[in-house]
Amino acid sequence: MTTYKNSSELNKLSLGKPTSYETEYNPKLLQAVPRILNRDELNLKDCNLPFLGEDVWYGYELSWLNNKGKPVVAVAEFRFPCQSPSIVESKSFKLYLNSFNQSKFDSWQQVEDHLISDLSKTSGMVTQVTLYPVNSCPALAISALPATCLDELDVAINDYKINPDILRQSDRRNKKEVTESLVSHLLKSNCLITNQPDWASIYISYTGNAIDHSSLLKYLISFREHNEFHEQCVERIFCDLKKHCDISELTVFARYTRRGGLDINPFRSTHVKHAPLARTLRQ
Repeated sequence: MTTYKNSSELNKLSLGKPTSYETEYNPKLLQAVPRILNRDELNLKDCNLPFLGEDVWYGYELSWLNNKGKPVVAVAEFRFPCQSPSIVESKSFKLYLNSFNQSKFDSWQQVEDHLISDLSKTSGMVTQVTLYPVNSCPALAISALPATCLDELDVAINDYKINPDILRQSDRRNKKEVTESLVSHLLKSNCLITNQPDWASIYISYTGNAIDHSSLLKYLISFREHNEFHEQCVERIFCDLKKHCDISELTVFARYTRRGGLDINPFRSTHVKHAPLARTLRQ
């Protein structure tokens, strides 16, 4: 089994180590983390994944110089297919974007072309990149997805270790298939390497026998002391829901708060390929 623990791939990363900031364009700063790490634990095979989806990142601190030396700033949207062999390690991503600061480019398109080429090479699959002016980015308009919030449920919590066995179906009699969209803003996990807290709002839409809302909230809260990357947390939630609940269609979408000028938003679904446009107040 290939896992994160004691992985030589992680030992090579700059994450958690002192680094210097380069201000001249340098694609060699980018570092890849194979997705297969810990997917084995979830019985996920890259050739036959049980979901579609992508990881949507937004970069808020991208700047470069035009050919006259005048600074240009932009907001960037990055979309990585979940089938890509690797994720881009977030600290290396930040260092890479910072390296644009004092480099001259002839046009926005030239910057976008570099980003697409470099990130596609690192992730192992074509990455979609869109640059927006900072005063006009429709993708970042605050537009929460319609969903029932679980956070006001009066539940008692005495365990903050991840526990999928908490999940159960509703006790309703004469169970009928339901379709509902739920959200919790209480998801919190920790960075695998630095142990820094990662905060997110998580949207879950499904069709199937009704999931007991209290058990779902308790399950999501059980990630509170769990150490894993954003993408892996979402894949674990997706797989646990499919395993423990009678669901025919499922979508799991986490909107993480930004750190270092980047936010990461993994999206996994049985039937939808692309994440919708939605931005929470905390982002």
